[in-house]
Amino acid sequence: MYMEYVDDADYGEEPQPARRRSWRILGWVSIGLSVIMVATSLTAYAGYRKLNGNITHEDVDAAVGPRPKKLNKALNILLLGSDTRAGANAKYGRGLKNEAARADTTILLHLSPGGTGALGISFPRDLVVPRPSCKRKDGSRAPGSNAAMINEAFTYAGATCTIATIEAMTNIKIDHFAQVDFAGFKGIVNALGGVQICLPKDVDDREAKLHLKKGKQIVKGEDALAYVRARHGLGDGSDTSRIKRQQQFLGSVANKAMSGGVLANPIKLTSLLNAGTKSLTTDKGLTIGVMREIATSMQGMSAGKLRFVTVPYGAYAPDPNRVALAQPAANNFFAAIRSDREVKEEPKKSTSAPKVPASQVRVRVYNGTAVSGHAQRYADQLKAQGFQVVAVGTAPRAVTATQVRYGAGGDQQAATLVGVLTGASPTPQPRQGGTPAVVDLIIGPDLGPVKRKANSIPKLQGEIRANGNICKAT
Repeated sequence: MYMEYVDDADYGEEPQPARRRSWRILGWVSIGLSVIMVATSLTAYAGYRKLNGNITHEDVDAAVGPRPKKLNKALNILLLGSDTRAGANAKYGRGLKNEAARADTTILLHLSPGGTGALGISFPRDLVVPRPSCKRKDGSRAPGSNAAMINEAFTYAGATCTIATIEAMTNIKIDHFAQVDFAGFKGIVNALGGVQICLPKDVDDREAKLHLKKGKQIVKGEDALAYVRARHGLGDGSDTSRIKRQQQFLGSVANKAMSGGVLANPIKLTSLLNAGTKSLTTDKGLTIGVMREIATSMQGMSAGKLRFVTVPYGAYAPDPNRVALAQPAANNFFAAIRSDREVKEEPKKSTSAPKVPASQVRVRVYNGTAVSGHAQRYADQLKAQGFQVVAVGTAPRAVTATQVRYGAGGDQQAATLVGVLTGASPTPQPRQGGTPAVVDLIIGPDLGPVKRKANSIPKLQGEIRANGNICKAT
């Protein structure tokens, strides 16, 4: 709620916060993930050059144009699943062979420095976003759109257009991309010896040619492909249900690749990489050597540190069959990803640290500067840190320095708020009257961005961990 700031004696109670068949194969991108995770020992094998030669490369920088600024050492790798019916994929077409391929699987893999964590961020196929004009491989340009389905970017101008679309939407610099197809998906699953899934009931889906019994089991080949592409007979048939099931499958793939003896077994490792790279397309910079370097830097990674989420989204009013980003949650989430920082050492515990957590601090944010929108921007940053923002407004007069004021019994809450402020170092001051235990932040020109804990990428509802219970989300 937006309201005007009032003087101390006038404080009152604050307001209370109130179409083409989808082949969304999240498992396809497991090859890109698996290659990154298991490439550490590649130089020990004679097949190094052969594997590097298997990969098809594209020049991203020449096609995408202006890019967001790189802020830190975290890596962002876009994983795409192409539904092309070319070559070995033709048998899945049934009349679709000549249609343009789409990327019905789009995941941004965010790797925090030093193996401290990895996050696979799914973008729903039906997400409506602005799409910039994109340069095609033949030099022509695909038109832009203010409201386009995100997976159409690939159809219009390939992987580089998807990269341009996501970078424009998130302001996150994408360092590399990896693209695979149906054949690549089957190859990686078979090379792993199959992947474990869990079904809540028997499945008899004639359309998907999927016939499986209830419970835990290993799937490979055509069964694995049918499992991740099925639209009926699994879940409630919604896009969100399918995304969650596919995230669970990819988590099982990564878990087996990292903990199933693949890393220490030269035969399994070589088979895995050979199967994967045959159907892999990347940017020119993502060579086998670079994959090895990434893997070396991620040696502390374990399946428990790999989680999967879906971008915050909600209904798209013009079309009930489409979805849109939920704001400000989506922008707060993208900002957290964008500003991920390396943790060099564990912070020392301070005996003077505030005892009240942010989640128990109620804050009213008022703009005491001439900069329009400042109060809402800081309110969003504080919400992202867990603070309860109960009012947002404008101070009755400009201030020359940031102020933090609190009511009766609010001294510890005020100290918690001051602990996340940068630029300014205000001394909390009690105020007379008003609502007790509510802290007021009056923004001055000296206030910098709200501090964010390193690697504190917020948890989203429904996230899945690679080493989690595979029967929980099916």
